[in-house]
Amino acid sequence: MTTTDSDLIAAADPDSLAPARRVVDVDGIPMSALVAQVSRPRAVIVALHGGATSSAYFDCPGHPRYSLLRTGAALGYTVIALDRPGYGSSHPHAIDVAPAPRRVDLAYGAVDRLLDGSDRGKGLFVLSHSVGCELGTRMAADERGRELLGLELSGTGRRHQDRAHDILGSSERNAAPAGVRELLWTPEHLYPRALLGGGPIASATPSYETRVVGDWPRTTFPDLAAQVTIPVHFTAGEHEHVWRNDPEALRAIAELFTSTPRFEIVTQPDGGHNLSLGHTAAAYHLSVLSFLEECIAGRRHGTEPEGGA
Repeated sequence: MTTTDSDLIAAADPDSLAPARRVVDVDGIPMSALVAQVSRPRAVIVALHGGATSSAYFDCPGHPRYSLLRTGAALGYTVIALDRPGYGSSHPHAIDVAPAPRRVDLAYGAVDRLLDGSDRGKGLFVLSHSVGCELGTRMAADERGRELLGLELSGTGRRHQDRAHDILGSSERNAAPAGVRELLWTPEHLYPRALLGGGPIASATPSYETRVVGDWPRTTFPDLAAQVTIPVHFTAGEHEHVWRNDPEALRAIAELFTSTPRFEIVTQPDGGHNLSLGHTAAAYHLSVLSFLEECIAGRRHGTEPEGGA
């Protein structure tokens, strides 16, 4: 991205870029999303939120310039922030959508219904956060994932930090709320005060997610990562308090992606766990969009530039 990108965002009227809430039927399941659609997109970004929140995570309440949806639209991308299966309008069907293959099919199906023949530009790019990285990585590892432009992961990892291990124990569902708040929302100066604790974007969590969280670092992440054959961008917040973000831990993550043509790890300065809600959200989003542009260039020229941790 060039310095003029920030000027584009500043010049755009945030209200004119406000996303629309949409609901589509996918095999009898109502799937909801926030959608910021442009007529001739560079590409389509599919954004997957973390646990106990919703698609509103990507449209920071009260701070439109922190919004991935509005930033992406201002720079020429269609952005679809899905309510993951079991969230939003599909919450009443949480039991039915619990199987992993079902959730992958619903995510791809929802994107197809929401676009409904609209221009996809150079293709789809998946951006996922925290627990949403499980679905994002599954989508990338799926046969359909071979056609994706790339994958962004943030707010996840292989090993918890010591303090997080003490607070979360063996199940995040049983963790003390005050402890979880400490992990997700500190240092407090990184976030708008009204968002601390996540109240404005909070959502009920489907019961299946307890198993997802427990299996992720030990088995699911390693197994799926080895099957990903598209470029991968991994962002670690400087002040991530849930997952280890030291050089050794980040190298261990990179070593999982044995089949990707390109793997890039970056650390977001002044970023916490919730990168899309902090004061550096725009910087984070532009970093990912820069990577996406490189993926587009690589696809156009039939090459994938190499990268590393």
